[in-house]
Amino acid sequence: MIYCCKDHVEKALDTVVAEHETAPLLEEIPSEKQLSTCCEYCRNTAVYMVGN
Repeated sequence: MIYCCKDHVEKALDTVVAEHETAPLLEEIPSEKQLSTCCEYCRNTAVYMVGN
């Protein structure tokens, strides 16, 4: 599972496809959890969870 901001969502999608060779799942993080979750690429507030 990769947590990412809006700027890095494409990079996270590409990473999941490259690692797992399956279509990724993209889910929006609920607003109450966004405050404590950081983007794994830049440490801004994460908006999406990308996984398989």
